[in-house]
Amino acid sequence: MVEKVKVMIVDDSKISRTILANHLSKTNFEVVAMAADAAEAIELYREHDPELVTMDMNLPDADGIECSKKIRGIDPEAKIIMISAMKDASLIAQGRAAGISAFLQKPVSTNEIIDTLMLLCQQKVSRVAVMRDSYAKAFERALQKGILNLIGLQSKINVEVYDKKYLSVDGIAVIIGLTGYPVGRAIMYMTSETMKNFASTMLGTENVTDDEMNEAIEEAANIVVGRGASNINDVFKDKEMRITPPGTISGSGIKIASPKLTTFKLTATTKVGDIFMNVGFAEGE
Repeated sequence: MVEKVKVMIVDDSKISRTILANHLSKTNFEVVAMAADAAEAIELYREHDPELVTMDMNLPDADGIECSKKIRGIDPEAKIIMISAMKDASLIAQGRAAGISAFLQKPVSTNEIIDTLMLLCQQKVSRVAVMRDSYAKAFERALQKGILNLIGLQSKINVEVYDKKYLSVDGIAVIIGLTGYPVGRAIMYMTSETMKNFASTMLGTENVTDDEMNEAIEEAANIVVGRGASNINDVFKDKEMRITPPGTISGSGIKIASPKLTTFKLTATTKVGDIFMNVGFAEGE
């Protein structure tokens, strides 16, 4: 299981704290503390030792720069991102001198804050781990729910990084492109035996032609990948992921080249056989 990245939010506005926490709630970043002023921020930093801190400029008992200096006094390696209504050259210069690593101006989008946090946390956690929980997990949920809705079966799903140059398929593979943000590619595939079992269960008959099997798997992949893209869009509301029309290939000994993507292999174990999905993302490459 991928370890969560601990974040502390410092902001005197309860609304701003809530909005930012909501941005991070479905990602690999875990909000472990929220402070409304500098004194509370210092206390909570000592208690929770977060990997990352988001800092407002205007606090009731000190400004964000002074608070950041105190946190850096506790931990010289503290990574702090200022998120404020103000963002100008003078403020950035003062912030840099205080050890603040990055600056964003309110209102921030989900995409902006997560991209910035990912850049700052690379030394403490793998970017692949963040992409896994932010993106691949969205397709894991989609695959599990899609199997349940399409053929009425529960499934156990394993997610792992896939770094091979080729994907080998014996059976059927449905390839769907991912456009927008992040761009990438999804491939749903299975053996011929699993394909027959899946299609028969989906269509409710044992007498399924080859064309019907191909069409059933293609439609299933389209539904699952579409749901996965929608799951991502629910989190990254400022950028939209879209899917291309599916392309289907079938046979034995098929080799599909892997482009330069951060790719994850999802394996769904079901009563009709294993159902696989390779989903890769170009972001960060």
